[in-house]
Amino acid sequence: MQQPHPRFSVLSGSSLSSAEHLSPTASSTRFSLPSATSINTALGTPKPSLRPNIYDRNLNKTRTSEVSTSAFAFLFSEVVQYTQKRVSGINDLERRLNTLGYRAGTRVLELMVWRAESSSKAPKREIRFLPALMSIHTQVWRAVFGRPADAIEKSVENEDEYMIIDNDPPIERHISVPKDMNQLSCSSFTAGVVEAVLDGLGLPARVTAHHTPTQQFPLRTTILIKLDKSVLEREEILK
Repeated sequence: MQQPHPRFSVLSGSSLSSAEHLSPTASSTRFSLPSATSINTALGTPKPSLRPNIYDRNLNKTRTSEVSTSAFAFLFSEVVQYTQKRVSGINDLERRLNTLGYRAGTRVLELMVWRAESSSKAPKREIRFLPALMSIHTQVWRAVFGRPADAIEKSVENEDEYMIIDNDPPIERHISVPKDMNQLSCSSFTAGVVEAVLDGLGLPARVTAHHTPTQQFPLRTTILIKLDKSVLEREEILK
């Protein structure tokens, strides 16, 4: 998006010469007009902005800053609508939202690692799955949504499946899904964030989002994590 050019008023050469002609500097200095050189300097040099540059901000000082919920909801709604017009079905839409979330997740992990290394003399990197899952449940969720997720569950049928439960996902609050698309889960974006963080920690997994509504929590969402076989093998070795 192009930035609007600054607008400057232009003073013609004829008006400048007239100003010099009318200047009473020869007889009195009390009401003297500025010279043409000083006028051009004032017009050609913009005043420095008092607003700080976003790239000059300390990343640690913005740790507790929050983004407007309305602004985030509007932006994400536009992303969903833009993507919906360019897909062939619900699965394709969820896949694209997952891809966008993956890109955001890589940046979230990078920022969290940088903050941990800059604020701690002995930063720790999680290499076990369960501590990493707890970190996603609390720290990643708090960094992205301002609060931790509601629960973590382990599948009783498959040992390679874990679930993160969010009873009221902020990403779903202001989105109205049509009845013919009731299987759509916009939390696929969140699933992409989780998958990127796990991949960045060396714990590859396939992450998907599923609606699991209850009477008390109609927007309840389950983020299903299916671990790669290599992760289970490494966990057995590290026991």
